[in-house]
Amino acid sequence: MDAMTYLSNGRLGLPLDRLLQIDIDDMFVGHTGIRTLVSDAEEMLNSQNRIRTLIPNFRYFLGFSGGMYMNGTEAEKAGDKRIVELGKDFVWFNHMFRHEQPHAMNYTSLKASIQKNVQFAATHGMEVIREYMVTPHHSGIYPVIESLYDYWTESKVLCTSTDMYPRNLPQWARRGFIHRGIMVVPRQTCRLFTRTIKYENYPGGKAELDRSIFGGYLFKVFLTTPFMIFMTHMSNYANDRLAIYAFDNVLQFVSNWTNLRLLALPPVEMARRYFQMYTQEINAVWTNPCDYDKHREIWPMSKSCTKLPSFIIVGPQKTGTTALLRFLQAHPMLLGSKPDPVHFEEIQFFLTKNYQNGLDWYQDHFPKPSHPRQILFEKSANYFDNELTPKRMYALLPQVKIVILLCEPAKRAYSWYHNMLFHNDTVAMNYTFFEIVSAPDSSPKFLKDVRNRCLRPGMYAVHLSRWLQYFPKEQILLIDSDRLDNDPVTVLRDLQMFVDVEPVIDYSTILEFNVDKGYFCLKESGCLSSNKGRKYAPMDPVSRSFLTSYYRDHNLNLKTLLNNIGHPFPTWLEKIEES
Repeated sequence: MDAMTYLSNGRLGLPLDRLLQIDIDDMFVGHTGIRTLVSDAEEMLNSQNRIRTLIPNFRYFLGFSGGMYMNGTEAEKAGDKRIVELGKDFVWFNHMFRHEQPHAMNYTSLKASIQKNVQFAATHGMEVIREYMVTPHHSGIYPVIESLYDYWTESKVLCTSTDMYPRNLPQWARRGFIHRGIMVVPRQTCRLFTRTIKYENYPGGKAELDRSIFGGYLFKVFLTTPFMIFMTHMSNYANDRLAIYAFDNVLQFVSNWTNLRLLALPPVEMARRYFQMYTQEINAVWTNPCDYDKHREIWPMSKSCTKLPSFIIVGPQKTGTTALLRFLQAHPMLLGSKPDPVHFEEIQFFLTKNYQNGLDWYQDHFPKPSHPRQILFEKSANYFDNELTPKRMYALLPQVKIVILLCEPAKRAYSWYHNMLFHNDTVAMNYTFFEIVSAPDSSPKFLKDVRNRCLRPGMYAVHLSRWLQYFPKEQILLIDSDRLDNDPVTVLRDLQMFVDVEPVIDYSTILEFNVDKGYFCLKESGCLSSNKGRKYAPMDPVSRSFLTSYYRDHNLNLKTLLNNIGHPFPTWLEKIEES
């Protein structure tokens, strides 16, 4: 680690500080025969005092379930009482009254359980930290159960921890996120679980545990993890007291053989420092709870994992996506997403603040199929050129099919400019098209923002390459916008086959060419609204020349990319000469 830090001038290094918190979950939980005795409780305090000689202000964090108090043999009941008597020396956090799992509860019962646990603590004089809470089996933390976050927001819980985001394994890939202002920090395990209570229970026995402590797994967690919230359980401090043995030894080993600085901070301060260091983790990346067994175990049976789209039209804007949406909505087996009051026909889940609303919000925007063969889909034309969207979409929908429309980029930019004019955009009203697209980087921000919205989506090779990093070419359908305009029947037949919808209908019986509008419309419901398909003067030669030069390299790169994936060129791209 020192060599990596030195040879990379610190770029691959880590600070020497190691922030440590040890949670002891399941206090008072456990069947007869494995619970704490009086001597265990006293040794837990002795262990804490030994750790405090290495880490000032260190205290164990005890997650308690008051409804399980005094459930054991007489000796174990005495152990429970002794833990409570020593309680002022520890920090206690709420772990649900009877160790319930929030994903199996409604808001009312969840709230009642938490409040009963708070009352239990008050009755027994236990110092409870209100800002930090962890639920049994991390239920509701991730995958997110909104009712839990509802109560946490109401009761001013500020942080929690879990080993379930984005998945439990591998341990080194655990990450944090912030949801509704509540900081979720990743937890580590010392490989001591609820039933790892004697040396023979540890895989490989005491010899393997020692290898973990003295240079192996547990030591490497300290070496590579600046923020450590370890998950342990009450039973690990009784029986053979494996947790006490493990932490006494690993902390002494780290102190003797490294220059790491071991620190203890309140959970909220630790969480804040975590997200100051790992700013890229602030926003969660949602996954499907039914794709992973451990997530499915803590996902309510009443909730759906399947009311999700099979294909998505990702744009870009002004390439015919709205017309395509209307045509597809005429198919009885294709169900588009519900209109959104903010974004009209688009959900725009994967690129706006809507993403932080979570999976429930997204699924609520899709109708429930009335037929087993019906397919859900959505159209959000801003997805195509957004940098975060492919990653987020792949995390949630790795099998989804992607539909992209490619219009000649200069034509697309010009159409976008006239769309802004139609909506009385201040910049479009005060600047010509050429002034916008040719604006230098020294221009005011408002002008550069509009320039970028005109030009950036047309850099097709850049954006398509990003989509191909996540989705195989077999899951992506590229549609030539000119073909959609001139031969929508063939395009729609190909698209139906691509998304595997049955039956494949003949759109020649549904569409007709409208001479006045100059494009195809649905026979029954007519053409698009008046703000779609507008006619305007041809692009001026100066702007055309500028954009031809601007997009030249992008178009040539697109040719190369399409060649590499074996896709035919759109008609407009065939005209681009390489010389």
